Amino acid sequence: MSDHIYKTIEITGTSTNSIEEAVNNAVRHAAKTVRSLRWFVVTETRGEIDGDAVNHWQVTVKIGFTLDAST
Repeated sequence: MSDHIYKTIEITGTSTNSIEEAVNNAVRHAAKTVRSLRWFVVTETRGEIDGDAVNHWQVTVKIGFTLDAST
């Protein structure tokens, strides 16, 4: 088993439906430009209130990915 070196990025996903969808939106978007995604950690959850209900979720996540092996 080889050792892995990880790098993290921090991004914020949004959703009008749920926290889970906001996380999935963030991961899905990151996967378009970053290879080898491995894990995520939710670092902040917040939202917008309209009247007496949550209108919009914002979830900040750190996403870890493995760096390509050097030759």
